[in-house]
Amino acid sequence: MAISNTVPATPIPLGWHLCLWAVQIFLAVFFTFAGVMHVTMSPALLIANGVVWAGVAPIALIRFVGGLELIGVLGISLPALTRIQPGLTPLTALGFAAIQALAVPPHLHRGEFGMLPLDLAIVVLSLFVFWGRTRKAFISPR
Repeated sequence: MAISNTVPATPIPLGWHLCLWAVQIFLAVFFTFAGVMHVTMSPALLIANGVVWAGVAPIALIRFVGGLELIGVLGISLPALTRIQPGLTPLTALGFAAIQALAVPPHLHRGEFGMLPLDLAIVVLSLFVFWGRTRKAFISPR
């Protein structure tokens, strides 16, 4: 699926841009907190803060996931803000959806059913940004 970088024939309503920006900012804040926790905290401290999988995962995996989350924070915001390679923003949203969707099976396996609404909400919001920035209110490059 190609990401369109052409100017639409009709102007995009401001409401779409504002709504998508609000979701992008939410995702950036959410993944900043998650990424910083995964990169800086010890496994024991992560477990105490509800990140139960840190007790069974290698520290390298925890740090890797945190690094991906922090790189994603840059990708969800900077390309759209600067209009330099804005096609990276929807791809980052797709990456966020993948990260969170991959969290679902371990949560189910451990019986952490209370995490499923959050996991699914993040997946849906990420897919909304992907759809919105590729189909409804894409950002033209400079």
